Amino acid sequence: MKSNYLNIGIWTFALFFLHACTPKEVRQIPLEDFFKNSEKTSYSISPDGKYFSYMAPYQNRLNIYIQEVGRDTAIRITNETERDIAGYFWGNNNRLLYLKDTGGDENYQLYGINLDGSDAKAYTAIPGVRTTIIDPLEEIDSLIIIGTNQRNPQVFDPYRLNLETGEMTLLAENPGNIQGWMTDHDGKLRVAYAIVDGVNTQILYRETEKEPFRPVLTTSFKEELNFETFTPDNKLVYAVSNLGRDKAALVIVDPSTCQEIEELYANDRYDIAGIGYSNAQKKITNTGYLAHKGMKRHFFDKEAETQYKKIQAQLPDYEIGTTAMNKAEDMKIIYAANDKTRGSYYLYDVNKDQLTKIADLAPWINPNEMASMLPITYKSRDGLEIEGYLTLPSGYTLKNARNLPVIVNPHGGPWARDMWGYNPEVQFLANRGYAVLQMNFRGSTGYGRKFTESSYKQWGQNMQNDITDGVQWLIEQGIVDPSKIAIYGGSYGGYATLAGLAFTPDLYACAVDYVGVSNLFTFLNTIPPYWKPMLDMMYEMVGHPVQDSVMLANYSPALHADKIKAPLFVVQGANDPRVNKAESDQMVAALKQRGVEVDYMVKENEGHGFHNEENRFEFYRAMEKFFDKHLKNDKTE
Repeated sequence: MKSNYLNIGIWTFALFFLHACTPKEVRQIPLEDFFKNSEKTSYSISPDGKYFSYMAPYQNRLNIYIQEVGRDTAIRITNETERDIAGYFWGNNNRLLYLKDTGGDENYQLYGINLDGSDAKAYTAIPGVRTTIIDPLEEIDSLIIIGTNQRNPQVFDPYRLNLETGEMTLLAENPGNIQGWMTDHDGKLRVAYAIVDGVNTQILYRETEKEPFRPVLTTSFKEELNFETFTPDNKLVYAVSNLGRDKAALVIVDPSTCQEIEELYANDRYDIAGIGYSNAQKKITNTGYLAHKGMKRHFFDKEAETQYKKIQAQLPDYEIGTTAMNKAEDMKIIYAANDKTRGSYYLYDVNKDQLTKIADLAPWINPNEMASMLPITYKSRDGLEIEGYLTLPSGYTLKNARNLPVIVNPHGGPWARDMWGYNPEVQFLANRGYAVLQMNFRGSTGYGRKFTESSYKQWGQNMQNDITDGVQWLIEQGIVDPSKIAIYGGSYGGYATLAGLAFTPDLYACAVDYVGVSNLFTFLNTIPPYWKPMLDMMYEMVGHPVQDSVMLANYSPALHADKIKAPLFVVQGANDPRVNKAESDQMVAALKQRGVEVDYMVKENEGHGFHNEENRFEFYRAMEKFFDKHLKNDKTE
């Protein structure tokens, strides 16, 4: 009898334990909640601090709104209905400038409008011409410096633009190899960055705008010396450099010789990423690096550090950053977010140490319903440490996650990186019951020169192995069901998706390719004209179509479509200037010819990724059905 009681106790405990380890049923959140436009986003503030501005939907397109500080009402000053405004900024206290393209062609054109909605003006509305912002000249109310490729589609010339008259004054004629320009604190064009001999970069410098530019440093493109800003006296520059180093450091450089004068800060694991500079106080305040979990800062200025800590103390569970400030720098827009929220904007009064919330980007998102993004690491087959992120459906932990369906999600670029924070795609997939694996495979930025260079001419090879090794790590941990693994990515991530299907055909149950490269030959032949000066670098990084033809053929998924057997969903923008529609067309045609299941979605009014809200909804709705069909037990035809 005693034994029976014991057995009953054991079974009761076991049932309780199993119940405790089984995640509760999670509410299925409407798809639109993840992918609809933010309620309000891209907050900024006027130079005099009297108004703040933001973008919000009007007829499902992001437009600019203006609101007086201290008031509750705002006015909309733009009326774009074809496409979201791509970005905007204050030209002066009365005028805002914004960029937009046509149908995703990335030929951004510059427009201006007064804060009351009057005097709308197109500054560079030239078909087929792209505009870049070189310097908004925050200290000069009526002028900015822009770049356009109106003279030559392959290069950008710098112009000083008068916001009142629209007059553009050519500051220098690009000889054909200049890829970037830099001004000093007085708005004078002093520095140019060039490509020479195809694969070498060169810094050119001049003391005044009356002098010609002269070369002062030539290095391999693999080496980095990026001027961040001039010192307050306009004589030296703060720069990020990996010359003689693996990890890029913050240094002071003499721009007339490019001689390094002093190293200010370095990290032994990550590259330094930019600086903070106070125009009002005319001094450098901080630098930082993007670590495994968020940005880490190093301060040079005690006042700036104290201010940062005051704000962080009021938002202890969030990553924070200043997105805008007035000219006096006593009113700031603070953005705060983490892995479970799209983020919020706050107005910070420096003098009062007062933080006031002004907007949530997505107030309909409940953080308690979102999943945690877990930083993880694993070893590649050749011994590299790969940092990544694993997001499990809500309620699961690394201890109780077993045999889950998983979406492997390699990032685009490929010379970019994933980072810790809110990701609507990841949260959507986790809400639908999928684990999501992201990884910073070799070539991902921020990990030093050696890590970057280990990716050159490794598309489909060691770069792909890093992704495969992450999947194997998940399998070894018992977290995933080996029969329910999918891969999904965009741009280079789309290439990695197709490569995964072609070169490890038994690993994935299905895949989604979003504006991905399929044929390395056609990709290199269809890049935008303004990438042409960098083509020799692309050949070194990806491969040369003649000298490396065997390699490129071996690792072009479209040329190995005969190996693909898993169902595939391909998504493409018709106007994509980076990954031509032909990349998707040829893959779809090859698979259809063989009878492999392939779905194809093309949007005529999109480019490199879907920006229009209704197109995003349609894409993710189709993705959800596709994954449910091929990864869930209750597959439906």
